[in-house]
Amino acid sequence: MPSGTPETDRPFVVVGVSGGIAAYKSVELVRRLRERDYHVAVITTPAAERFVSPFTLGTLASEPVARDLFSEAGGPIPHTRLGQLADLIVIAPATADVIGRYAAGLGDDLLTTTLLAARGTVLVCPAMHTEMWENAAVQENLATLRRRGVLVLEPASGALAGGDEGPGRLPEVEVIVERVASLVEGPGHPLSGRRLLITAGGTREPIDPVRVLTNRSSGRQGHALAEVAAQWGAEVTLVTASELPAPTGWGHVTTVRAETAAAMREEVLARLDDADALIMAAAVADFTVRPAATKLKRRDGVPTLHLEPTADILAEAVARRRPGQVLVGFAAESSDALRNGREKFVRKGVDLLVLNDVSRPGAGFETATNEVVLIDATGEEPVSLRSKAEVARAVLGRVASLLSRGDE
Repeated sequence: MPSGTPETDRPFVVVGVSGGIAAYKSVELVRRLRERDYHVAVITTPAAERFVSPFTLGTLASEPVARDLFSEAGGPIPHTRLGQLADLIVIAPATADVIGRYAAGLGDDLLTTTLLAARGTVLVCPAMHTEMWENAAVQENLATLRRRGVLVLEPASGALAGGDEGPGRLPEVEVIVERVASLVEGPGHPLSGRRLLITAGGTREPIDPVRVLTNRSSGRQGHALAEVAAQWGAEVTLVTASELPAPTGWGHVTTVRAETAAAMREEVLARLDDADALIMAAAVADFTVRPAATKLKRRDGVPTLHLEPTADILAEAVARRRPGQVLVGFAAESSDALRNGREKFVRKGVDLLVLNDVSRPGAGFETATNEVVLIDATGEEPVSLRSKAEVARAVLGRVASLLSRGDE
């Protein structure tokens, strides 16, 4: 827990509220953070005050709402005071406009100047319509912030303003509070101190120096699992075939690149004995080929590719598992998903199988959302369509439960 500031011995949390319809949730967020005995300061943008009253927020916060970039003569400079004192700044909601200005390094109001002066952790909670959330400029701005160590709590999927539905909804207040608590109080989740080995992405099997055999997996789900596991206190090794940036903002993720099935097998098995749990979220190729030494030419006619099976990494892990070790498999299916998933759970001998019907809209590869069924010895639990970070929380909650049973 932070040692406090010159003004308070409690964690000092700044809540930045920008101008989106989800600003009404900031009232409950401030109340819940105060219930945890944090010192809570609030900054509103002019647009935020079109949605929620500074008087209401200030009544619930630890001090009056900060609204003006310029203080009275002789008084403390607002943005430097808040930036220096804050253990954590959480922007909820964070609009596309605020995200863009923060990524560009602009400081044209009290919120953005405070962000530029911040010494502590910054957590951004985007909320906007789906079309805006999926816009390339917004995603590039978020990628820039992540590279700089800013933490991003991805939005939920659900009802939006105007009767629309989709990803872009501000996560529920309890989700934001849990994330804030894990940052300012330190990890207190059952994954604290656990060592997790997680795989991600679709492997790429070379045909020649130019071409590869691969699949549609983006690696987003595996990377979300790694980031959430680190948030929950685990020591994570992420073995990934994806080109996504390594999870940032957490000191507990070691990222290892492994492009082919053979390379992923080598990296996983080398680290398996030290892991409390293995989560095989990667889409590992079932077949590979012996690559040609030089590029295959069209003029030479249609080549014959001799497919060879790759090693079953999960089966090898099951065969050499140690007592108490939890093994999780993933199954991507496009037809008869539940039947195939049940059969795979039994055949693989894993503790948990995450079934993903990639034929369903918004689920599966190359999407920001997912919808899965968790299958274990006790039965099946559907996890409805939501962001991949939220799916990761559902999976890891089950992993934590399985690990705690092994300790009994």
